[in-house]
Amino acid sequence: MDWLQIISLALIQGLTEFLPVSSSAHLILPSQLLNWEDQGLAFDVGVHIGSLAAVMFYFRKDIWSMLKAWLVTCTGKSAGADGKLAWLVILATLPAVFAGLMLSSLVDTYGRSILVIAGTTLIFGGLLWWADRNRTEQRQLTEIS
Repeated sequence: MDWLQIISLALIQGLTEFLPVSSSAHLILPSQLLNWEDQGLAFDVGVHIGSLAAVMFYFRKDIWSMLKAWLVTCTGKSAGADGKLAWLVILATLPAVFAGLMLSSLVDTYGRSILVIAGTTLIFGGLLWWADRNRTEQRQLTEIS
């Protein structure tokens, strides 16, 4: 990869990570549309780790509060909303971990094509639209189970 490709893809990752679109797909599309060599999964993971580091830095106070509260819950004591939220984040992460482990070869083989990206973008865009249109309630953080 040359520097132009690296900088372009890093900017695309940074700009699309927090939008309700697939930043991973947006890393694959320029390579395919501009006839660049595919940067590969390792590069994609690297720029995603950069995004994760930025998010963790921004939310460092919240993460620290959740971590301390989680450790308190590990001793059997109640730690309030932060402890509950920490457990919910852990539980919500597990399906993605398992799916990533079980589907990694499938994604590596088929998930980097324009047709798959276009199809999943349309499907998940429709699901996001439907969920937003049919939302009937709002809950506070303490009400989430």
